[in-house]
Amino acid sequence: MTDLDLAAACPLTAHAALERAALLAPDVEAVVTAAERITYRDLAAEVVRVRAALTAAGIGRGDRVGLCLGNGPRWVALFVALGSVGAVTVPVNTRYSADEVRHTLAHARVGTLFVADRVLNVDFHAVLREIGIGADATPTCPALPSLERVVVCGDAVPGWATPWPEFLARGTGEVPATGTPDDVLLVQYTSGTTARPKGVLLTHRSMCADGFFSGARLGLRPGDRFHSARPFFHVAGSTLSVLACLQHATTLVTMPRFEPAEALRLLEEERCTHFSGNDTIALLLLNHPDLAHRTLRLRGAWVAASPTVIRRVIDELGATECVAGYGLSEASPNVAQSCWWEPDEVRASGAMLAEPGVEVRIRALDGSRDCGPGEPGSILVRGWNVMQGYLDDPAATAAAVDPDGWLATGDIGVLDASGRLHFTGRTKDIIRVGGENVAPADVEDVLHRHPGVRQAVVVGVPDERLMEVPFAFVVLTGPGPSEQELIDWARSRMAGFKVPRHLRIVDGFEGIGMTASSKVQKNRLAAHARTLLGHDGTGAAA
Repeated sequence: MTDLDLAAACPLTAHAALERAALLAPDVEAVVTAAERITYRDLAAEVVRVRAALTAAGIGRGDRVGLCLGNGPRWVALFVALGSVGAVTVPVNTRYSADEVRHTLAHARVGTLFVADRVLNVDFHAVLREIGIGADATPTCPALPSLERVVVCGDAVPGWATPWPEFLARGTGEVPATGTPDDVLLVQYTSGTTARPKGVLLTHRSMCADGFFSGARLGLRPGDRFHSARPFFHVAGSTLSVLACLQHATTLVTMPRFEPAEALRLLEEERCTHFSGNDTIALLLLNHPDLAHRTLRLRGAWVAASPTVIRRVIDELGATECVAGYGLSEASPNVAQSCWWEPDEVRASGAMLAEPGVEVRIRALDGSRDCGPGEPGSILVRGWNVMQGYLDDPAATAAAVDPDGWLATGDIGVLDASGRLHFTGRTKDIIRVGGENVAPADVEDVLHRHPGVRQAVVVGVPDERLMEVPFAFVVLTGPGPSEQELIDWARSRMAGFKVPRHLRIVDGFEGIGMTASSKVQKNRLAAHARTLLGHDGTGAAA
C-alpha cells in the first residue's frame, strides 16, 4: 500500500483523526470512565486549549514529554495535543517502581512530566521523592538532567510543581496544529522482561493507520461503544483503543485497571458493542460469576487468545463478530488481524490476514530459508507499520530490522495455504523437549478445553534427560480435578512430548507476576517453577 493509498484511507495524524471525528459525530461520547464523560466536540475543544498551553510553555517539535497518568480523557487530550505540536509522548507505566520510572525519564530525556498525584494505590509524590525530584524545592534532580518541569494532575500538588489548572490557564488564543504524519508520536518502552526496556519510535503515520485498519476489521462504526481496559501507556491502549476509536468516531469506555466485575458492569450499563482483551482478560470475564446476571449487547471483540478462548467469546459472550489479532510494539502494534465479516470458523481458528500494505514471511528457525505453507518458523514483517527504530540504540535497531526493512519479531507462526497467519508463540517461550519444539499456547489451548479449568499458563523448566519439559500452572473454576487427573486428561489429547511433566493448581497469578496489561509474566512464572522444583527439574522441594 502506497502513501497515497494510506492517505485516502484515513487521517494520518492523531489530531486530524480527532478533528474528523468531531465533525462527523460531535455529540457522540469520545471517552467514558466511571467518573468522567466527554464528547468528541468537547474533546476537540480541550485539545485546542491544551495545545495553546503547551505552546506557551515552549513545548514543540521533537520535545519528549512524559505522561504518567491513568486512563481517561486527560491522557487522550494531552496525547493528541502533544502530537499536534510535533512533540513526542513518552508514556510511563503507572505500575513501575521508582527505578523504572527514573530509567524511562532519563533514557528518553524527558523535559516535561505530567503526573497524577495518585493512580489506584500508587502515591506518585513518594515515587518522585525516591527518584530525587523536588529534593531542592525544584522539579530538577541530578538523576534527570533533562527534566525542567513537572505538572501535577490532582489535588495534592507540592510547591515546586505546577498544578494542572495553572498550566492550562497559561495558554492563550488558538495555535495551529503543526504535527506531520512522519513525526514521531510515541516512544513506547518494551516490557523489558529479559533486559532494560528499549524505546520504540512510532510515528503518527504508523499508529494512525494501524488504529484505522484494526478498527475497520473489528467492525467499529460511529456511535459504537468499545470497552477497553488496556492501559494507555501500552501500545494496545494508545493505538488499538484510543486511535482506533478516534479514527471511527467510536466511544471508548475505559477503566484505570481491569477488574472483571467492574468490567462486566460497564459492559452492561454502557451498552458496549465491542471489547478488547487478551486471553487473561477474556477468561476472567467468561468465568466470573457475575456474567450470569449481566445482559450484554456485544457484537464483536478484539482478542489475542487461543482458538478455544475465541470460540468461548463468540458463544458465551455473544460477540459473534469476534476477531483475532497479532502484533508487537515494534509494529505499531498490529501486524495481522481477522475481519468481522469473515466466516465464523475462520475467525475462531485464529487465522489472520496481514494488514493492507504489510508483508509477512515465515523463516526457518535456523535462518536458512523461507518456510512453506503450514511450516512453523520465525515471523518477519515489512511495511508502513514497522518502527523507525529503537531510541539511541542503532545496534539493537540493526539487529531487529535488516537493510531490506524486514523486522524480526522474535515470534513463531505459520502461514497457511490461503496466506493467513497463525500465531504460535514467542520464540523465547518455545519449550525444547528433546528434539521437539513445543509452543506453550498449544498446550494451554488443550487445557482450556477442560470444563474445570479457568486459566492455564505453561512454561518450560530444565530436565536432565529431555533438556526442557512443560510445567503447567492451572486456575480451576471451583472444586474439581486433581493435578494428576489434569495431566492424565491432557495426555489423551496431545502428543506425549507436549504433555505437562509438572502441573500445579494455583489460585491466580497476581502474586507470581502480572503485567499492567493483564498478561502473565512468563519469565517470573518460569523462575517460580524452577524454585518449586529445586532448580534441577527433578521435582524435589526447594
